[in-house]
Amino acid sequence: MALAPEVSSSTDSRPIEIEDGGINAPGLNYFVFGLFFIFGGITSLNDVIIPKLKELFTLNYTEAMLVQFCFFFAYLVIGIPGAKLVKKLGYMRGAVAGLLTMMVGCLLFIPASQNATYWVFLFALFILASGVVIVQVVANPLISLLGPQKTAHSRLTFAQAFNSLGTTVFPIVGAAVILGSLANVTADQLSGAELVAYRQAESEAIWQGYLGVAALIAIVALAVWLFRKRLPHDPKMMGENEFVSNGRYLVGLAIIVVGALLAINVNAWLGVLLIIAAPFTWLYDNDLLRRSRFSFGALCIFLYVGAEVSIGSIIINYLAQDRVLGEPESVIGWMIGLYWGGAMVGRFIGSYFLRIFSPGKILAFNATGSIVLILISILTVGEVSAYSLLAVGLMNSIMFPTIFSLACEKLGPRAADGSGIINVAIFGGAVVPLLYGVIADASGSLGFAMILPIACYAIIALFGIFARRPAVA
Repeated sequence: MALAPEVSSSTDSRPIEIEDGGINAPGLNYFVFGLFFIFGGITSLNDVIIPKLKELFTLNYTEAMLVQFCFFFAYLVIGIPGAKLVKKLGYMRGAVAGLLTMMVGCLLFIPASQNATYWVFLFALFILASGVVIVQVVANPLISLLGPQKTAHSRLTFAQAFNSLGTTVFPIVGAAVILGSLANVTADQLSGAELVAYRQAESEAIWQGYLGVAALIAIVALAVWLFRKRLPHDPKMMGENEFVSNGRYLVGLAIIVVGALLAINVNAWLGVLLIIAAPFTWLYDNDLLRRSRFSFGALCIFLYVGAEVSIGSIIINYLAQDRVLGEPESVIGWMIGLYWGGAMVGRFIGSYFLRIFSPGKILAFNATGSIVLILISILTVGEVSAYSLLAVGLMNSIMFPTIFSLACEKLGPRAADGSGIINVAIFGGAVVPLLYGVIADASGSLGFAMILPIACYAIIALFGIFARRPAVA
């Protein structure tokens, strides 16, 4: 399969078709690496602002996890129209549209900080995440197509290493800028005008950090736009099937709106269950989901993102516990970079081993390793407990790209549709962390709540065993 017509000159910088269905677009992979870096870094900043907002607005863990819920809620709502937009505009212009949306989301942190209102922060995160979804719809299938099909697993894993580079760099810098500003007084000691003034002052570091991110996104968007003709848009090569009709999408969207109103005004979990029903309205008879390999893989994306985000979201608070390191968030905030840094190192290493060993077997091994490390962390204390949980990042390293490429193997021109469905599955990053927060609040233990990510990794290990052999077309 190719995304552009064949050209006669092998020295032309425009894409050409290669033997097993990929495309050769010299230099384009560097832009894709940049996209992975940007959206990975922005996503990981949530792990830094959660403890900040938790303190500013005196939140429990369930309320604090609404940060992740609103961010990953965008994957549910925007995943399908995002895929439609990319099919209409093409990969390059679609990437620019996503980057510009991300810029708007970053800039919305300015009024959020000035108003010092929690729901405005949540709205800004949703808009920011909407842009991330569109960029991710572009990046995942595109890197799989930029080269031979036989090396797609290792190529996507290598690209995801740049995603992990972003998730390592951004939270380290973000912790210094955002958590480093925590004052000696806390929000629960103030009220009235003093509380509002405190929240405005303390949240100033948040919008300043995101303003810098907006400037970085603008540079990347300009670069992608200038080189947009490097990959001419050919809609027929992206698949002509519409995997969700506009009418059905609007029905599902109406269900989501009703679910949100129920969650706010009646019962939170009844509303969330109704929201989760929306994807079934969209996809219940989709032919891609009849492929057991793809549907099982989509479920595992839901569970993997949920488990990874749950651990990343609470890891600063977890390490701050007396039984672990017993240090304040402003001192240990930088350690979140070790969690994401482990994923970066693992992805560079994994891109090599995935060329040698069965991707499914490596996936099963890493998922099992995550379970073992979590159990060590909750059953020990001190540095052993801390670093064993941080090491889960190393096990996470190859999971997303490997699950994605195993699930989407041999989809051919349906790759963009498959990517759209996978992006809907990333909604697990909203549901699982919220459930983790409920368990943590109910049990009074962040360690006990780890039973949830353990269950997620167990199912992922089963998928690795299931998909250890090559897909059948």
